[in-house]
Amino acid sequence: MSTIQNPTRRTRVIREPHRGIYDRNTVNQILDEGLICHVGFVADGQPYVIPTIYGRDGDVLYIHGSVASRMLRHLEQGLPVCVTVTLLDGLVLARSVFNHSMNYRSVVVLGTAALVENPEEKIAALRAISEHVLLHRWDDARQPNEKELKVTSVLKIPIQEFSAKVRVGPPIDDEADYSFPTWAGVIPLETKTGAPIPDERCQRELPRYLQNYSRTKRG
Repeated sequence: MSTIQNPTRRTRVIREPHRGIYDRNTVNQILDEGLICHVGFVADGQPYVIPTIYGRDGDVLYIHGSVASRMLRHLEQGLPVCVTVTLLDGLVLARSVFNHSMNYRSVVVLGTAALVENPEEKIAALRAISEHVLLHRWDDARQPNEKELKVTSVLKIPIQEFSAKVRVGPPIDDEADYSFPTWAGVIPLETKTGAPIPDERCQRELPRYLQNYSRTKRG
């Protein structure tokens, strides 16, 4: 079955349209590798863009936070949202300053956030967020108690209206600039982790799932 979705008027990539991707598998791969999303919404006429962690379960994004937070209080009313995730893969240095760029993979999801009210779905959503950040951690840590659940809201956003945009490759210069005497090429960038640092009161050896932690190779 095809995973390609026709873009909507709102999600069609206008600038550099050849970089636009409307394949759900590609979108899921970018979402699964990212750690932080930015949630844009308008409250009382004021635009806000809030960074937060998230989780994906199938075709649904979940975000959570304090019931007292501005974002959660407004979004649970069913406001339209724009959720973005960006992965930066490299600095692209061209001969001309104008043609400098970056290699990146990004996703935009448009939709309406809804409050998760079913207790079982709420727990499953919190697990999805936890496992998105660190696979296997949910079962190895104390799970939220009733008091913590009461002061936490979870919102879900369907991944139905979306697009991805990807740039890869070397710089693209004007033909006349290729003879300009400066270095040109790509400086790769990646998210890397260091060795885990145990808490001074930790009495346990490092679990296997924390060894060689990676965003691109998890499991």
